[in-house]
Amino acid sequence: MSGTTGVGNSPARALGGDPPGGGKAMAVWGIGVAVYFVAITYRTSLGVAGLDAAERFHINASALSTFSILQLLVYAGMQIPVGLLVDRLGAKKVLAIGAVLYTIGQFGFAFSSSYGMALGSRALLGCGDAMTFISVLRLGARWFPARRGPLIAQIAALVGMAGNLVSTLVLARLLHSFGWTPTFAASALGGVVVLVVLLVFLKDHPEGFEPPPAPSGHTGIAFIRRQIADAWREPGTRLGMWIHFTTQFPAMFFLLLWGLPYLVEAQGLSRGTAGELLTLIVLSNMAVGLVYGQVIARHHAARLPLVFGTTAVTAALWALTVFWPAAHAPMPLLIVLCLVLGACGPASMIGFDFARPANPPERQGTASGIVNMGGFTASMTTLLAVGVLLDATGDNYRIAFASVFVLEAIGVSQILRLRRRAVRREQERLVVSRVEAVHVPA
Repeated sequence: MSGTTGVGNSPARALGGDPPGGGKAMAVWGIGVAVYFVAITYRTSLGVAGLDAAERFHINASALSTFSILQLLVYAGMQIPVGLLVDRLGAKKVLAIGAVLYTIGQFGFAFSSSYGMALGSRALLGCGDAMTFISVLRLGARWFPARRGPLIAQIAALVGMAGNLVSTLVLARLLHSFGWTPTFAASALGGVVVLVVLLVFLKDHPEGFEPPPAPSGHTGIAFIRRQIADAWREPGTRLGMWIHFTTQFPAMFFLLLWGLPYLVEAQGLSRGTAGELLTLIVLSNMAVGLVYGQVIARHHAARLPLVFGTTAVTAALWALTVFWPAAHAPMPLLIVLCLVLGACGPASMIGFDFARPANPPERQGTASGIVNMGGFTASMTTLLAVGVLLDATGDNYRIAFASVFVLEAIGVSQILRLRRRAVRREQERLVVSRVEAVHVPA
């Protein structure tokens, strides 16, 4: 940190101070979170409509999984470009583009009469969805003090999961009562509302905390390559990506598509009961997210123990449920499994807390994009594997769901490989920043 001030020459910026936070910060950041909330509602809407989609478009398990695979493929592929856009254009512009794209995608899905048209709509939705979360993380970093970073990120994810709750509780009932087109078309109106609100009220940063202008030469392919390479070179970025990879996908693929068919077809539950269990995952996610955010904010060393603990318990409960000797697992076990799956999302957020201190502010979007690729790549891979294995084995969920353990093993091995290097690098940066802060001129 140097003694030069940012644009506006504010005292806080001159002293290297953090944004103040407060009520206005909550209001502005809340608009960004609302955009993300709607994106999650659209992303997870297929999770409660999978059986309806199979009937509407006359498709098998592999073709059904292609909906979510394509959506996540677009989402994951857009993460680094979106990170670069956020670093370059700011959160407001990227959020606006995202809201336009996912709203058009949801309207298109509502009126799709063919499998190909529906696939195109989900791809467009995934593109818009990809632009939301990284933008919300950037808003949080611009409007709140750094010490609030872990908690703010967890709260953003928590509110996003509330969008999942809307899918499991509201969209499922509307779909049953009103049918495909009215339900999805009505839900698309939410995107129109948040787009108007963000265009009118959202600001990228508080007054006096404007980011410095980009130096000359910070454009073009060479700069983009350097930006990505510098972010990837940091062990904290790579560790964050593998944490996200390992922890997010078990709950993601279950909620996004295969949870409802598994609970109905393999466990013999009614659609109503299956929907209640999916809701339990969402509620658990929201509760655990608050706890993890508070714990990490107060005890930074708890990050990796939380990651390993969540992964181990998830794997144990998954194995016990999938390989239960009787035809159907007991309801108490299914409930515990769903409660544990609810911790996967909050654990994946810890990945961003390793990437954030490893990268300077002008590279935060790019680093966050790399991290966010991890879990969605794993989710996409699992969605494909489960669909293919179900078709190949005659809907044997035990074999198909065992693919989860392969990805968890890969992820844990990478976390073990990178953890010491990332922590050591983070400690070195902390020491340097403290020394530089002491020498900042008044």
